[in-house]
Amino acid sequence: MKIAFHGAARTVTGSKHLITLKNGKKILLDCGMFQGMGKETLSLNKEFGFDATEIDIMILSHAHIDHSGLVPRLTKLGYRGKIYCTPASRDLTEILLLDSAEIQEDDVKFVNKRNAREGKPYVEPLYKVEDAKRAIDQFHPVPYNKWYKIDEDVEVLFTDAGHIIGSASVHLRIRENGKTQQITFSGDIGRYGDPILKSPEEFPQSDYIIMESTYGSSLHADIAPSDEALLKFIHETCVKKKGKLIIPAFSVGRTQELLYALNRAQLEGKLPAVDLFVDSPLSMEATQVTRMHPECFNRKVAKMLEVDDDPFSFPGLRYIKTVDESKMLNFRKEPCVIISASGMAEAGRVKHHIANNIDEWKNTILIVGYCEPQSLGGRLMRGAKEVSIYGDRFEVKAEVGVIRSMSAHGDYEDMSQWLACQDPKQVKKLFLVHGEYEVQTVFRDWLLKKGFADIEIPDRHQEIGLG
Repeated sequence: MKIAFHGAARTVTGSKHLITLKNGKKILLDCGMFQGMGKETLSLNKEFGFDATEIDIMILSHAHIDHSGLVPRLTKLGYRGKIYCTPASRDLTEILLLDSAEIQEDDVKFVNKRNAREGKPYVEPLYKVEDAKRAIDQFHPVPYNKWYKIDEDVEVLFTDAGHIIGSASVHLRIRENGKTQQITFSGDIGRYGDPILKSPEEFPQSDYIIMESTYGSSLHADIAPSDEALLKFIHETCVKKKGKLIIPAFSVGRTQELLYALNRAQLEGKLPAVDLFVDSPLSMEATQVTRMHPECFNRKVAKMLEVDDDPFSFPGLRYIKTVDESKMLNFRKEPCVIISASGMAEAGRVKHHIANNIDEWKNTILIVGYCEPQSLGGRLMRGAKEVSIYGDRFEVKAEVGVIRSMSAHGDYEDMSQWLACQDPKQVKKLFLVHGEYEVQTVFRDWLLKKGFADIEIPDRHQEIGLG
């Protein structure tokens, strides 16, 4: 048995890990899209590093595009099997993939108009809406905490990863030559004490572990102070400076966390009387899917549901649906908060809001999650004085704020707690994926002190035998 790492290897996007059994059977864990990788992004997403027609089993850890975004391309290029995931992941992935396909089709129309004028060749999107719909038909939901037999050689178990609604750590029991071994793929590990979701669950002893390491060298601040920091930015920007607070936020997970925090602040009488807009149709759909899966909520949210039937809504909140409504926000003079996708500010309506507000000192752009260094959000986080948006240069006069504790990814203590149910002496090898290499080396040293003896940081397309 061997495993090849075709994405999220020494970087945090494009998750794809391919297990090949001795009999030739191939199991693909995730099929994610690379994001925020600069000029090489498109070429990385065009080539998997493997043949889609040779995949026998596909398993999805969760709905985020860097884990699911190339599933329609996989099926378009020939994968015909089932795609195993949790029920909530199936529902979230459907809206994310359809949105991704629509964006690609729109982008290609623009590019092809320009190419036609310049005599350049016609280009195709990675996949279209019809491809995404066909891929969704291949999804096969499996509940948490129940071993499910895929075939005579492979069983899968999903345990809650606490990262987003439906997120799972994936555990495989694989039988070869009369011997059974367990491989665990962490997916993305959430935070213990998340304001909305259950904490990551314990899991059976594994022989091999593939583990994310996004924040392997960081400790987040307590979750509660992030709520206080959010209210402080609203007060400073909207109340004192009479400006706009622009918050790039992922449609799945981060937007719902922000809305839950604001709803709680409103119930406690702490939320200033300012208008708040969620300008993302996808965020609206994702919030609705989140409401549909209360089985993923922690006890605190379940208790809140006894007195508040919608923890993601409150007076003063308005969802923006149409493009025209979104454009009207640019002409608005009154203070307000605008939450819009994407979280890295690389695409979507938030780029327009940043472009229209970045040159005003009274405004604030608030980053509330991880950003690839090359993304617009990443450049703003690093203190760029000037940025390019849609080909135009903008001087950064607005304040750029960061709330680092608002992360759906666990820090190194959360990840260590996730591993605490394992006997390090029984883990034959641990692979670190989904992280920047410098961070991974720090986390590897930390895990070595915890007793894990064999820790590898694979490079992209590297294939390693598992014995």
